[in-house]
Order: sequence, then structure tokens, then C-alpha cells
Amino acid sequence: MIKVALLHFCFEDYTIELANNLVKYVDLTLIHPEKVSKVCSNVLDSNIRVISFQKPRIRDPRNLLSMSSMMRIIKDIEPDILHVQETNDPWYDWTLLLNKMPPLVTTIHDIFRHPGDNVTAFGSEYSRRIGFYRSQQLIVHTHQLKKILIEQFRIPQERVNVLPHGELGSLYQRRGSQNIQVREPYTLLFFGRILPYKGLKYLLEAMPLIAESIPEVKLIIAGRGENIRHYFPNGYDEKRYEIINDFIPLEEVGNLFQRSTVTVLPYIEASQSGVAALSYGMGTLVVASDVGGLSEIVQHKKDGLLVPQCDARSLADAIICLLNDRDLQKQMQAAALARCQQDLNWSNIAAQTAQIYQREINMQNKY
Repeated sequence: MIKVALLHFCFEDYTIELANNLVKYVDLTLIHPEKVSKVCSNVLDSNIRVISFQKPRIRDPRNLLSMSSMMRIIKDIEPDILHVQETNDPWYDWTLLLNKMPPLVTTIHDIFRHPGDNVTAFGSEYSRRIGFYRSQQLIVHTHQLKKILIEQFRIPQERVNVLPHGELGSLYQRRGSQNIQVREPYTLLFFGRILPYKGLKYLLEAMPLIAESIPEVKLIIAGRGENIRHYFPNGYDEKRYEIINDFIPLEEVGNLFQRSTVTVLPYIEASQSGVAALSYGMGTLVVASDVGGLSEIVQHKKDGLLVPQCDARSLADAIICLLNDRDLQKQMQAAALARCQQDLNWSNIAAQTAQIYQREINMQNKY
């Protein structure tokens, strides 16, 4: 059986579900900083070996010691494959450059920093490219990202693999309370970090247009980021808007999706979307901008609706159409849930990931 070390610093939800299914196919050890352990507790398969190491904040020079600890762990495991979820951590990037590593597979969730995203560590936008070139195999979630890596970064196409972002609804159902929320027929959800590229501005422009046709419409805005007052300088109608401008506890996330009929992703820019992956697993419909990787994730008129970006009228029309048509809702909901058993199914994704490992090991053995 292939021995795999799976290393992550973030993208916890993705890593949890991948690890839970990879362990069926490989001998798996999960490595992560101690601060990530809490997020992963109680939802990991008991067959997964988990090793944690101390990891200070990015600006702390003790990261040198942290990276030494990480490298000792990797060397002790002696994995056939080291699989890393993109880190956005310059300390890891330089460690990767200066050390001999096992055959390396890296999953890249976002090639470029999102517009307005100031959370990313200084310099990481450039240092993270070390991972692009040092990896024997790369995994991305859309063909659009593969095209960028091949054309802009000159990565050979045989090193870039496209695997979809698996559904996350089942994870949040396991995390959530046992109280099943009643789905509110006219409630919309905007979920996640509130940053300019998420296009909340256009959804708020669409809301009065939707309310003309559907007076009962309500929007839940849930997530931290920009100060929400920036969007509501004159205040807001509490019957029309429910605003949680803060971090949403993991056990409460599922309730928001269960309550909502439609998740709206009015993004200006996107590479992929964990929010769409979560919506599909929760049976919540998706209306999204036809931009970037979203056009590959959402299958227009099958399991969701796509609209032109930055177009409040088109966004409003699509939402009105969906909220007014119960048959269309059921049809799209069934199609989305079916995809959770097909291309968005974690067991299938893990099996394909294991095939990438095996292919790389075969290549290594050739030389």
C-alpha cells in the first residue's frame, strides 16, 4: 500500500473529507499545525494517524524551528508521496526550496490572490510559486486553472490534474445540531468572507428588484470581512436582512444552509467555490456569476443557474425565476444531490487522487 503524508496548514474542510476517504486507499498520515487540530477533531476517521506540530504566527522567527520540526516528522514517516494543500505560508515555501523532499503532489485551490484579500501573508503570492515548480504533480479543481498553469506558468500539462472540489454538506451535517431546520421558501443566503470580489454589492442592488415580485424575500448575510455598514450607510430593514457579520461557529453553519432555499454567489472573480460545494451537499440551490471556475462547478439550468457578472437585473431575474418555480427547485435539487454521489463524491475523488500518486510512483521508478 502506498505510504502518504498529507500536510495542510489551512483548507481544513477539504483536507478532512479527502483524508477520510483517502485512508481507504493508502497508508495515510495527516500532518498539521496544532492550531488546526481543533477544527479537525471529532470528524476524522479513526484509522488516520495524525501528527501535529507547533506553528507560530507568520511574522514570528520561531517558524524556523517549526519548519525543522515539520521536516523531521516528514523524514520519520518516509512517505512514498507527500501531498500538500496549498499553504500561503512563505516559511513552508522556502523550506520546500531548501530541502530534499519526497515525491511531491500539491493541490492548488487558488492560483492568484483574490482582489481585496489582504489576509494572505506578505510575499506569499510570489514564494508560493516555488510549490508550483517543485511539485511533481499538481491538482486543481477546474480546467480554467489548469489552463492558467500551463499557459502563464509554463507547467507541462501532464503534471496538472483536474479533480473537482468535493461536496461539503455531509461534513457540516455531521458537525451540526440534530435539529433539522425548516427550509424557508423565500430566504437567500450569502455566506463566507465578505470581500469586494464576492460581489455582495450586486446582490444588494438586486434585492429591491426581487422584492417587487416576491415581497417575502429575505437575505441572510453571514461571514466576517468588510464592515457591513459600508453596504448599509442608512441602516437596513431587519425583516428583509438578517446579518451575522462575524465568524460563524462550525456547528451553526449547516443550519444557515438548511434554512435557505438559494445560496447566491454574485462573485466578480472566482477560481472555485467551497460555498457551492457546501450548498450542493445541503440541498440548497445555487445562483452564481458565470465567472472563472464557477462556470465549471455550477451546471447551468441543471443543478443551478449562472448569470452575467456585475449584472443586478440578471441576478434578480434568475432568483425570481427559481423562487417562483417549485418544480424547477425540486428538479435542480435532485440533480445537485445526484452530483454529490458522482463527480463531487469524496470516495471517487480520493480514488482518483490515489491513482495520481501511483502514476507518479511509477514515473519515479522508471528513472
